[in-house]
Amino acid sequence: MSKKMYLLMAVMMIVVSILSACQPAGGGKPDCSKPETFCVGMVTDVGKIDDKSFNQSTWEGVKLAEKDLGAVVQYIETTDSKDYDKNISTFADAKYDVIVTVGFALGEATVASAKKYPDVKFLGVDQDQFAGTVPNVAGLVFPEDNSGFLVGALAAQMSKSGKICAVLGTDAVPPVWRFGEGYRAGAAYIDPAVEVTIVYHNDVGFDKTFTDPEWGKTTAVSMIDKGCDLVFGAGGKTGNGALLGAAEKGVYAIGVDTDQYFTVPEAQKVLLSSAMKLLTPGTFNLIKMAKEGNFPAGNFLGEAGYAPYHDLDSVVPAEVKTKMEEIAKGLLDGSIKTNVAPTKPQ
Repeated sequence: MSKKMYLLMAVMMIVVSILSACQPAGGGKPDCSKPETFCVGMVTDVGKIDDKSFNQSTWEGVKLAEKDLGAVVQYIETTDSKDYDKNISTFADAKYDVIVTVGFALGEATVASAKKYPDVKFLGVDQDQFAGTVPNVAGLVFPEDNSGFLVGALAAQMSKSGKICAVLGTDAVPPVWRFGEGYRAGAAYIDPAVEVTIVYHNDVGFDKTFTDPEWGKTTAVSMIDKGCDLVFGAGGKTGNGALLGAAEKGVYAIGVDTDQYFTVPEAQKVLLSSAMKLLTPGTFNLIKMAKEGNFPAGNFLGEAGYAPYHDLDSVVPAEVKTKMEEIAKGLLDGSIKTNVAPTKPQ
């Protein structure tokens, strides 16, 4: 054998070895059509899987299914809203058992796909599927107005200037609007004289409203310069930008969806709390129900609340902590109402 041929064969063997190492255990793609193989796919909206907020928290719930249920899991990041159907079909055609679609904007595509693939269970996160007319679709929804109310009440009690603000994604998305109006209502519950300024990123399309941290930061800084001394940031990376603006200016900030103390460490020193939707356990619980054969049609109400004060615990007065516990209890038992409508009035 010539030296040239020997080198060529050696290179080919290395390539084959590398490619083999990249394959799933057992070789080749998992066969999701087999009853013993439980497959879960997740399709994001135009936001990224590592948004340190909504998508990431949902994906952590899917990953729990991998860990605790032995599921085969995968995700597709949507880059163009025209690809919703195609991305969902990628998993459905591969015989995935459960498909998680993330965000209000995927609601129609989720229902259409569920009708096309009746043997697949669809979990629509933040999608109102209340009618329950499609038996293989469940909408994971949350009382965002409750968690918004809680952090609005906290903000009103912690503000020194009497001016608090919020930098949010588009109010065309009902959950985002409920966060904002809940925040406003919670502040008014404490003190109607507190000035609440809310800015929605409505000046761009869906592909930008949640992925614009520079706008979020610039907007927050501008509001702080006008006297706001607490910023609520809600809207994926756009909201994260607002938290970073607050950190830069040294004023209190409040995160959203998950406990952002752990996901936006750059803002830890000013992060008072987060308006939480317990996305990870909510997602996991529905996947588990699908695997066990008791998947619910229609809406499934997840839990909401507010995150611990972490590094700022010592600066939150005892009376504020007590008041927050009272409000949380009142919202839970119904003795306190946010009076926020399900969707923005036309």
